[in-house]
Amino acid sequence: MTERPLNLAILKTFSPLDGLKAENLNALARKIHIRELNAGRLLFKEGDTEKRTFYLVTGTVELRANDKLIGTVRAGSPEARAALAPALPRKFSARAADDLEYIMIDSDLLDVLLTWDQTGQYEVAELHSDGLDVTGDWMTTLLQTKAFHRIPPANIQAIFMRMQRINYRAGDVVIKQGTEGDYFYVVVAGKCIVNRETPLNKEGIKLAELGSGDSFGEEALIAEAKRNATVTMSTDGTLMRLGKSDFQTLLNEPLLQWVDHEKAKEIVARGGKWLDVRLPSEFQNFRIDDAVNIPLYFIRLKLNALDKKIPYVVCCDTGRRSSAAAYILSERGFEAYVLKDGLAGTEAARARRG
Repeated sequence: MTERPLNLAILKTFSPLDGLKAENLNALARKIHIRELNAGRLLFKEGDTEKRTFYLVTGTVELRANDKLIGTVRAGSPEARAALAPALPRKFSARAADDLEYIMIDSDLLDVLLTWDQTGQYEVAELHSDGLDVTGDWMTTLLQTKAFHRIPPANIQAIFMRMQRINYRAGDVVIKQGTEGDYFYVVVAGKCIVNRETPLNKEGIKLAELGSGDSFGEEALIAEAKRNATVTMSTDGTLMRLGKSDFQTLLNEPLLQWVDHEKAKEIVARGGKWLDVRLPSEFQNFRIDDAVNIPLYFIRLKLNALDKKIPYVVCCDTGRRSSAAAYILSERGFEAYVLKDGLAGTEAARARRG
């Protein structure tokens, strides 16, 4: 199977993509490619439940139920303007009648873009009316993150309405390690450097470089803790910030998935993993068998060591640090759950105390 870049004009031939605003259509075009499928191969199977939306670009598809031919869809026909058999679970199998080309879109992403496209105009207009030179690029980048797929549209509207725009110069410190958390930030333009000071390294360890659409500052707000890193502008730039109470109610609470110990064990039994975000010394003193240990302040740095195909049950002693870590993972496309009440409430911990 090969892929090639997507011509924007092709997207405009499909419904409801043809109704998207230009910036959202361009954002979608950057996320997908035209794929090829040989004659006789299946595009999807009857009964599939994967959230993917398919459009036929060239060729012909046979739709089959119980291996009986129900109908065909030919590229360029009126039927091909709509997504192929979109209902889930799939009522049909789709088989390539000849060599064909198609595009595949994450259905959640498409739904978020369509929702924002139809509800977001007012909010952007409000920002412009305040004299702010706002582009939609950073908004579209945020909307493409998995985190925003689980947030109600009304919350998304409120988030953008309540954000404040702040301009910075290169070298400005946005947040300082050790201070109280007060805002959640999104980079609109420019770049930031995230550094963490340690007892052995007063200069600080570089944890990340952030650009347009990236966000930071959530850990201290979720965990009710002090800032665990310093964020400094490496270029002139612009940030949007959201106050602590708005962040908690509009963004954090709808996103986190809490599970009790029994549900957590079921997730692990089905192929998930325990992710312990306490300090190594805490982990060595008491831990769940087969748990992976990555301290909260290293989560961003160690994301490449984790597998997005695996669900993670994130744990700490009380649930504070693990909820902050789970937010970061969810925001970056991982399936993450938070252990309710933390390790203190597990059977192993109770037995250890007794």
